[in-house]
Amino acid sequence: MASDPWFRSATDLSRVVRSGKRAATDHVEDFLERIDQCNDVTNAYVHVLSERAQAAADGVGDGTNGDALQGVPVAVKDNIDVAGVPTTFGAVPMADNVPRRSAVAVERVEDAGAIVIGKTNTPEFGHRSTTDNPLYGPTSTPFDPMRTAGGSSGGSAAAVADGLATVALGTDGGGSLRIPASACGVYGHKPSAGLVASRSRPDGFGHTPFVEVGPITRTVADAATVLNAIAGPHSADPLCQPTQAGEFCDAVKRPVDLRVAWTPTLGLFPIAPMVRETVGEAVTAIANAGAIVERVDPDFQHSREELREAWQCGFEVRLARTREVIRAERGIDLLKEDVTPLLRTLIERGDSYSATTYKRADIARTAVFDVVQSLFEEYDLLVSSTLSIPPFDKKSLGPEYVNGEKIDPVFGWCLTWPFNMTGHPAASVPAGLVDGLPVGMQIVGPRFRDDLVLAAAAAVERDRPWIDTYPGAGNNA
Repeated sequence: MASDPWFRSATDLSRVVRSGKRAATDHVEDFLERIDQCNDVTNAYVHVLSERAQAAADGVGDGTNGDALQGVPVAVKDNIDVAGVPTTFGAVPMADNVPRRSAVAVERVEDAGAIVIGKTNTPEFGHRSTTDNPLYGPTSTPFDPMRTAGGSSGGSAAAVADGLATVALGTDGGGSLRIPASACGVYGHKPSAGLVASRSRPDGFGHTPFVEVGPITRTVADAATVLNAIAGPHSADPLCQPTQAGEFCDAVKRPVDLRVAWTPTLGLFPIAPMVRETVGEAVTAIANAGAIVERVDPDFQHSREELREAWQCGFEVRLARTREVIRAERGIDLLKEDVTPLLRTLIERGDSYSATTYKRADIARTAVFDVVQSLFEEYDLLVSSTLSIPPFDKKSLGPEYVNGEKIDPVFGWCLTWPFNMTGHPAASVPAGLVDGLPVGMQIVGPRFRDDLVLAAAAAVERDRPWIDTYPGAGNNA
């Protein structure tokens, strides 16, 4: 596998470019060839930027600037702007939407030497937990082409897991980095709200604390490198906080002398027995690294359905606001266009909420925040399963039952969205395989302590390395 560039780390690929042993153009050619040969299996990419990537690679020199991502191919989710490239949001009405300017995170990874090699698949406006849309179709996990990659950053996770990109950018408003990371056996990190800047307009305050841009990678160290590149304040973001240079890369080498609260179900969700067992075994890796792990059953003071309704209220209002922005800026009314029935329903509900209902949802959100904060008065980290089940049929919205308990098929199997309500950093770490399919362990940290999440995740990786589990590793296509 070491000779295959597709599964080498960003650190390794950047090092050989900086040393002059290989040119960035060689990396780009390698990945473009693999995408051409393998993308049809997972449908990870919807736009392959061959000419743009080759031109960017031509401009990358060797050795002189020491950029951490120099010559590293990066995939970008198709709801994140790359200048001059369509941002479709997976929606038919947005097929010809071409932004003039890149998102802040894209600018920053490119400033660090990375090369954007393509845009990856997403459901319409990230409105579901699997990746499928009328424009490009479903995306599958590389572990089984008939099963979902998760969503909504499913294309980014599938690309990284199948060696079609070294690292990827995605977004997370309810688990959209962590859900596909679990389904594809990769590392997905939702940063603390306010860590990564956004040029969100016209509502500069609307993205935080709800939707965050973050990395999907095969190694925890690569995620730390990407976070070092994209974190920090920006003049366009009124809420983003400063960071210390190098703090995330330093974290992955840190001892894990921490107190960890282990709550398999968060006290809210049904979990398939084999998933619970596999994640439970992975938790021992944190203990092996020196952490004190204690079983905890938090009381969120509300039922799962009450909390889901509160989270969904905010999510649906955001979708309704997106409709208004698109109508004002592009003259397109999504409710009069070709969108799926589920997205239409969510937008209509978002338009219908009263101010009282919205503030009631904020009260429930505050209760969740207070419970999580109280846990962090005693513990350094909280650990749970990421999902209730392994990946399922890629054409399905999701299961209606887990362990005989009826759930919402769209979000009821995802233990991720509570932490979009609170703004805490949260990551999905590969925990192992169940019947050959990947499942993830969720690690949650205090606000702006992404370094602790990275440190624990790196300890799991050292104890239970997952790099050899990828179906395409060692396959020269």
